[in-house]
Amino acid sequence: MPRTAAFFDLDKTVIAKSSTLTFSKSFYQGGLISRRAALRTAYTQFVFLAGGADHDQMERMREYLSALCKGWNVQQVREIVAETLHDLIDPIIYDEAASLIEEHHTAGRDVVIVSTSGAEVVEPIGEMLGADRVVATRMVVGDDGCYTGEIAYYAYGPTKAEAVRELAASEGYDLSRCYAYSDSATDVPMLSSVGHPHAVNPDRALRREAVQRGWPVLVFNRPVRLKQRLPALSMPTRPALVAAAVGAAAATAGLVWYASRRRGAARAAAL
Repeated sequence: MPRTAAFFDLDKTVIAKSSTLTFSKSFYQGGLISRRAALRTAYTQFVFLAGGADHDQMERMREYLSALCKGWNVQQVREIVAETLHDLIDPIIYDEAASLIEEHHTAGRDVVIVSTSGAEVVEPIGEMLGADRVVATRMVVGDDGCYTGEIAYYAYGPTKAEAVRELAASEGYDLSRCYAYSDSATDVPMLSSVGHPHAVNPDRALRREAVQRGWPVLVFNRPVRLKQRLPALSMPTRPALVAAAVGAAAATAGLVWYASRRRGAARAAAL
């Protein structure tokens, strides 16, 4: 049978906040940003959570964050994320999303996180969640190991849909039998590319779109630590993510991250 996958947006779909902005305090404590910048990112987080971040605001947020991280040492960023990941992200994972991820794995589907946040943040979160693959924004890194402030690949809007289609072509996914989940109207192209789209905690624009198209609307409101979930629903231990390509352009920049995963026969059985 054709292979299938479930594509998940990350922020406000799988976790209750913005994955990138959640680390602002840790970046401040690590000396990467100033107190003023930390306060500004806290305000940006508030706007994001309030559902008031439209396309123009998201673009301004992108420009601000790319300028903010210029000169940051990539290894230091990875170390800060690794040290604070479980304290910051584990408590804000939606129980409903974690259960869905498990159900898709049990049905034999790959789970792919497709996020606008940076790869250095999304990759370890994907590993924590047990994702098979991750598509994320990637910044240009200079010869000195620091961000240049330029973006190599921006996983946003139609670009997400392109990544989904390219993954389907390379991995043999039957998109008509695949699933997708997102909270934002900017992900309508990605949702439209699969046979089973779902709006999760949708903003007003996506809610209208979902009603018009007859898409299911899901409400996730139970953040819970993975270790506090029922033993039968605990997330499996996952191997480390490794880099892989989606299309020729993505291959050059190393835009998509794969996680090799070996499932037992019982979990590999399709519905």
